[in-house]
Amino acid sequence: MKQLLKRLLTITLIPLLIGFSSQVSIAANANDVNSVKAGKKCVKCDLSAANLVGVRLVRAKLSSANLRGARLRGANLRGADLKRANLSGAELRKANLRGAKMASTNLSKANLRGANLRGVDFRNANLRGADFKDAILNGAKLKGAKIKGAKFDGATGVNLDGTKQ
Repeated sequence: MKQLLKRLLTITLIPLLIGFSSQVSIAANANDVNSVKAGKKCVKCDLSAANLVGVRLVRAKLSSANLRGARLRGANLRGADLKRANLSGAELRKANLRGAKMASTNLSKANLRGANLRGVDFRNANLRGADFKDAILNGAKLKGAKIKGAKFDGATGVNLDGTKQ
């Protein structure tokens, strides 16, 4: 009987443990998520695939952070420092990024629909395939930004002078 229970336990736990360990490797670092939610500086931190919907991160220090695939819909990132951060595939729909520093940031395939991007510094950023539909880009700096495949339908204040494909 003990032998049978050991086998059943092993058969049940191994797939569970394998599945758990593979999910941990692709998810955000829990300490980094807690740190950023508490309003602390989180430079070069791992927030990949983090659920940060609607969070208030005004003037947050997130330079060189990994936010790949993060969910930031409706988040307030006004004046945040996101220079050199990886936001590829991030969900930033209706987020407030007014005045954010995003020079050399990777926003490839990010969803920025309806976002407030007034005065954002996108210089030399990777915006390839990003969706800016209905976004507000008045005063945004796009010089040197790579925009191939980016969508600007319905966006206001778009000035693509000096951008690259």
